[in-house]
Amino acid sequence: MQIGIPKETTPRESRVAAVVETVRKLVAQGAEVVVEAGAGVLSTLADDDYRAAGAKIGTAELAFKSDIVLKVAPPTDDEIEKFKEGSLLISFLDPLGRGKQILPKLALRKMSAIALELIPRITRAQYVDALSSQANLAGYKAVLEGVNRFKKIIPMMTTSAGTIPPAQVLVLGAGVAGLQAIATAKRLGARVEAFDVRPEVKEQIESLGARFIEIPLEESGAGSGGYAKELSERAKEMQQQLLTERVKKADLIITTALIPGRPAPKLITADAVRGMRRGSIIVDMAAAAGGNCELSKADGVVEIEGVTIIGYTDLPSRIADHASQLYAKNMLNYLSFILTKETSLGIRFDLGDEIVSKSLVLHQGELRGKV
Repeated sequence: MQIGIPKETTPRESRVAAVVETVRKLVAQGAEVVVEAGAGVLSTLADDDYRAAGAKIGTAELAFKSDIVLKVAPPTDDEIEKFKEGSLLISFLDPLGRGKQILPKLALRKMSAIALELIPRITRAQYVDALSSQANLAGYKAVLEGVNRFKKIIPMMTTSAGTIPPAQVLVLGAGVAGLQAIATAKRLGARVEAFDVRPEVKEQIESLGARFIEIPLEESGAGSGGYAKELSERAKEMQQQLLTERVKKADLIITTALIPGRPAPKLITADAVRGMRRGSIIVDMAAAAGGNCELSKADGVVEIEGVTIIGYTDLPSRIADHASQLYAKNMLNYLSFILTKETSLGIRFDLGDEIVSKSLVLHQGELRGKV
């Protein structure tokens, strides 16, 4: 059983799908691990580190010709041509977006594919939930990116020259990333308030020391699997109007609101941005899906009348060392569901297991589920 770890080629992707610790454990289980030369460099891992763990360092072609290929970003068309027929790919695959074009191409090669985004958010799946582990880091990094551009301090400070009040931070969306953003801003000493269309997260927000913004939407935005759902047009308009006043008072805003398979909801209008104080910052974590702010630019920084809007889509990659560690551990844990040791190391898909059945989007060239 050969497991391949190619170097990521997607722009701004610095993570790697396996680290020294996980390679060592896979080798101990009887796998032959091939790591493309330089695959871990941007995550501070040298080829010699992998060699010491028992991996073979090879070319991209050798890594892609493995029985199982572990990746972070969805494969490019050039990479798809390198896969061995009948092999298994485990990766983020953007199944509701780009994956709709990628999966049929993988199917032509009779491949199987696991989309990590589709792992159900159930208790027993937490240790394989790569989407959550990366969102956690992204929420932390989003606050730091905003603070780095902020021209004021965050905590209250009393000096001989007077007292500086704490910065006002607003977090929109209280999923994994939003809750971590709240916790990080609080640790830095900010005054934090947060909003989410799911009223049941109020307790989680308040447990972190933030104030929950009550907006009477007359409907719940709670969807299936712990995610939000799209609101009615009336509720959207009401939400936007009532949030505008909060937006104008904020020094730093972190937006994290996403709806699976849909464009990001617009929570901050252009007029609301123009009503903010000069020097205020917005970090739009939903920029890749169109943005929660009307003026966001994916992978760019925009300044509008003194307000800076950050639309980075690669926040976990900006802390690639720890992001790779957590991602690789999620990968290793997932492999425990499908690797067997009855005679020699092999692959077995237990479709009765909810974790496997929901994330296995392609099985031996056959598309599964609603993808």
